[in-house]
Amino acid sequence: MAFPLPPSRYLTPDDLVEMFELPSVETVYQWRRKRTGPRGFRVGRRLRFDPDDVRTWVDSRRSEAAV
Repeated sequence: MAFPLPPSRYLTPDDLVEMFELPSVETVYQWRRKRTGPRGFRVGRRLRFDPDDVRTWVDSRRSEAAV
């Protein structure tokens, strides 16, 4: 069974703050608690996001806005 290759780098909460011009990292954690943001996962104590999951989340937000 072949596994897909991981991205060259997983995104951090700080990366999302910068990408989406959010007020703070706390916004990312609020999204996670409310289950409204992109899917994330923990590596030890660190929260990470797969860039493909972030793109999927953005696309879903766009389609919701278009309705």
